[in-house]
Amino acid sequence: MFTPELAVQYENQAQMLANRVKKTYKHFRKRFARQNIAVFRLYDWDIPEIRAVVDWYAGHLVIAEYTRKQSTRQWLPVMGKAVARALDVPMENVHLKERVAGKQDGMRYQRLDTTDEKIVVAERDLRFLVNPYDYIDTGLFSDHRNTRQMIRDMAAGRDFLNLYGYTGTFSCYAARGGARTTTSVDRSETAITWTRENMALNNIAEAGHRLVQADSFDFLKQAEKQGLHFDLAVVDPPSYSTTRSRNQAFDILKDHPRLLSMVLALMQPGSQVFFSTNHQNFDLQTQGLNAANITEITDQTIPEDYRRKHKKIHRCWKITLPV
Repeated sequence: MFTPELAVQYENQAQMLANRVKKTYKHFRKRFARQNIAVFRLYDWDIPEIRAVVDWYAGHLVIAEYTRKQSTRQWLPVMGKAVARALDVPMENVHLKERVAGKQDGMRYQRLDTTDEKIVVAERDLRFLVNPYDYIDTGLFSDHRNTRQMIRDMAAGRDFLNLYGYTGTFSCYAARGGARTTTSVDRSETAITWTRENMALNNIAEAGHRLVQADSFDFLKQAEKQGLHFDLAVVDPPSYSTTRSRNQAFDILKDHPRLLSMVLALMQPGSQVFFSTNHQNFDLQTQGLNAANITEITDQTIPEDYRRKHKKIHRCWKITLPV
């Protein structure tokens, strides 16, 4: 029940949040402007009683609440108005969302609206289309911008596999880094179309850059039959997903050894696979993997705006195959 006492509490929390966000924005704004980075994190549950995450998207704000049973519908709009006022952002550029803890099937594809409206944002010398209106996730996981740069630096002359490719941002970086070919795989037709748009936006020719709408396991089986091989890959699966047509569930905790084994079977000797997850209780099972070296590189891949003492936004490993 929403009471006058709660209203006062919400206003106090909103002011605390606005002050923190404004301070963080001032800290990062000029630095990221020099790097031509238009998307960055301003807040992530940094004050225990304010269960929110705030991201800057080139003049837009995406503000989400980590909801729980006692959440009320009045709380998030109060936070949104205060943050918008602090950063002088018009309310039409404020996008409020809810994030629910637990198993969320395919959250990156969950549709909230049908505007189909995208805005262009910069990340270094590349540009990407994001949709802050229609989905829980916007189309760009900015916490992996360092990882994308690593891929670009390694991509020259390589055949690159982007599994669970989403909107193709890793593939764009690989192409810009001089990859001989890129293959982007995602089960979603929307994601494949989005990848094509991102490549066109960055003037990447279609030749040599293959887009595959398929379940990742189906693709891996078919690729092995066809004798396809790669020498650089990114594997960034959701924590949970379900292939509804076959009622097959993917759980990263128990299924990642099989997934990685199938990926490694397609890789050339001496090649590298970057494997990442945002699951907060993940333990990498390495037994039986055909790897010469497995190194966790999380501290290198998380940008400074995403670093938090209370959690890691993702974890990432670099897997090198035997020569």
